Amino acid sequence: MKKVRKKKPEEIILKGIGVSPGVAVGPLYRVDLEEAPLSERELLPEEIPAEILRFEAGIIETRRQINAIQGNVRRAIGDYDANIFDVHKMVLDDGAFIEEAIRKIQVERKNAEAAVRLVANRYSEALSLVEDEYLRERVADVKDVARRVFRNLAGRKSHMLDGLHERSIVVAPDLAPSETASLRKDMVVGFATDMGSSTSHTAIMARALGIPAVVGLGDITARVSSGEMVLMDGTEGIVILHPSGSSLRKYGKLAAARKMIQSGLSHLRDQPAETLDGCRKILSANIELVDEVGAVKKCGAEGVGLFRSEYLYITRNELPTEEEQLAAYREVASLLAPAPVIIRTVDLGGDKFASAVKMPQEINPFLGFRAIRFCLAQPEIFKTQLRAILRASAFGKVRMMYPMISNVDEVVRANTLLEECRKELRKRRVAFDEALEVGVMIEIPSAALTADLIARHVSFFSIGTNDLVQYTLAVDRVNDRVAHLYEPTHPAVLKLIKHTIEAGHNRNIWVGICGQMAGDPVLTPLLIGLGIDELSMAPASVPVVKTIIRSITGEQARVLAAQALMAGSAAEVMDHCRKLIAAVAPEILELVR
Repeated sequence: MKKVRKKKPEEIILKGIGVSPGVAVGPLYRVDLEEAPLSERELLPEEIPAEILRFEAGIIETRRQINAIQGNVRRAIGDYDANIFDVHKMVLDDGAFIEEAIRKIQVERKNAEAAVRLVANRYSEALSLVEDEYLRERVADVKDVARRVFRNLAGRKSHMLDGLHERSIVVAPDLAPSETASLRKDMVVGFATDMGSSTSHTAIMARALGIPAVVGLGDITARVSSGEMVLMDGTEGIVILHPSGSSLRKYGKLAAARKMIQSGLSHLRDQPAETLDGCRKILSANIELVDEVGAVKKCGAEGVGLFRSEYLYITRNELPTEEEQLAAYREVASLLAPAPVIIRTVDLGGDKFASAVKMPQEINPFLGFRAIRFCLAQPEIFKTQLRAILRASAFGKVRMMYPMISNVDEVVRANTLLEECRKELRKRRVAFDEALEVGVMIEIPSAALTADLIARHVSFFSIGTNDLVQYTLAVDRVNDRVAHLYEPTHPAVLKLIKHTIEAGHNRNIWVGICGQMAGDPVLTPLLIGLGIDELSMAPASVPVVKTIIRSITGEQARVLAAQALMAGSAAEVMDHCRKLIAAVAPEILELVR
């Protein structure tokens, strides 16, 4: 009988969200979310004290494990990434969480597993309804903690990857941050998940560990089996099942090219961001934690263009004191001095909240009671931060800016409160920089259109393009159904940016950009051509953007901007931008395509 040759499976290309760059290839290892068996039963009255003790023992053991994981991460990759697990510890130390679980054991006579599941589900459901993507992603952290508590209550110590015995790409419905942190880099060459987003702690851990990762693939776990060959590109967000020989060769060459390009960028750290014909620009970094100062120095940024102060508020159960804020601001300012640090006053309220502040639920928090609106309505909270920023200015070159400004009156009122703080500090003989520069973020169309009026009251503008695009185009960028309409190169957006820059320069104030557009090297010549003075971005983007600036002339940038302002669509603008990059630095397209 003639032997029938088994047909090779056809190549299948899946598109997700690339959250950690790099190419990986190998057999896949498919896992399911590990859940300790959950039993639910009603306790007898005499069982309640022992069950509370069992619950508390499970919490204590979980806290010990999280502390151990955090310590391992701190030793391996640093404090910043280790701080991710502060959120896990906050859940375990949350008095309301513990009390509610104990109440269910005492009053409802639930066993410990059932009590934890009910409380964790309630927390997860509440967070999942919040508009802010960062807070929605904390659902994964709550579930991670709950799974670990379940496992400890059941006395199970096994890990979901215990069966992994060769270098593989892990495929799972989701991976918790603690599971990601426990991955062995010598065994896991990449991972792909059904769920997740670029702001999840799992994604942050993957980038910190240098493991290529693609998330948000939808149903990959239902389509694969362990042992199948898979190829993935964490830069493009591509996963290829049963890759063909041509795909393997293509991505092999791509991986080699990217590695060579990245290694070639390291020499730029101390070089100026200057065009070939001497047009000098400032490249700054966006941060939200003191621990990121090292990354700012390492990448060659010339300071901090955006220090997001929200982290001091939303990761705790009480408002930060003036002294606590001063300590954080002072450390960043002194570590980076004489380079400038721009602190954005807190963008709190609406969809970003501190548990110590009771905020009403809003139908559309992006258009609601937040940022400068919240601060002006809560002057004592606002003045506490203003005093801390002023005091920090005595230790370095501190600047300050107000977010979500929509009109001149808001700037005037904020500046009035700032002057009150200055007088209070003078009376107390507390040192601060009397010449502290104060600016505003331009992220609402009304602010962009009246930038000439606002410029009379500030020292600089910083354009927040993420919100400016969203508000100009009426597009929720985290809504999958309309995300394709989110176009930073839309002619309307470019005209608002140009108008803002001209309004600032007419009043002799400098203008920067701190949104995602600033870190996109394909758009760098366009922004320079529009006249921007400063670009502030994630530290990792600085070397690539600097490469582009040092590869073009100011004249090329101005010609590109003129073409863009005459273009009829976002796609046409992007085409012009890519053509220029292809002409001056084609290798960069390999990093961003």
